[in-house]
Amino acid sequence: AARRGMPVLQTYGLTETCSQVATLGHADALRKLGSAGLPLTASTVRIEVDGREAEAGEVGEILVAGPTVCAGYLHRPEATAAAIRDGWLHTGDLGWRDSEGYLYVAARRDDLVVSGGENVYPAEVESALLEHPAIEECAVVGLPDDRWGARVTAVVVLRAGVEAPSMDALETHLRARLAGYKLPREIIVEAKPLPRTASGKLQRHLVRDRLRARGPSGA
Repeated sequence: AARRGMPVLQTYGLTETCSQVATLGHADALRKLGSAGLPLTASTVRIEVDGREAEAGEVGEILVAGPTVCAGYLHRPEATAAAIRDGWLHTGDLGWRDSEGYLYVAARRDDLVVSGGENVYPAEVESALLEHPAIEECAVVGLPDDRWGARVTAVVVLRAGVEAPSMDALETHLRARLAGYKLPREIIVEAKPLPRTASGKLQRHLVRDRLRARGPSGA
């Protein structure tokens, strides 16, 4: 897009905040690659770890306050009380801010994979997989593991007419991009498209539920 002179505005937002919370201006699109930008005028963003405000670069839950935050969920007082506390919306998203205050979104808290005591963010592994020319789409989830607590598992869909890469080739591809603990312990190739919402958002929880239902053997 940059080569073609097309401005791209990366943004982060939620239905509960009347859409946008932060936006990355096109002037910063390459300088702050991967960032969702700075909070908009009406929004205040806080990154919280164990009840305290996180340091720059420290991953925690994204909290949002301001007049665009909804009053609550209709006829769901318990859900409202759990999500909105002391004026802050607890988004359930994990992220961090850099030293200049730019927001980066890591993952949904429910999607985080803790394997061997290390945090693995599915989106990072998926991004590395999607750089392989044979992979059309993918989903990374955590499955129960007696040794590691959870094992990183990837489900991939190959591009039509492309020869399937070997597992060794995929591992070599990933090792050049990811730390060893982030590598999938298992890569499953599927023919059908992965489940998505009407707006195209990947539904990792459905992939995870389907794999768990298959059992350890994957059958």
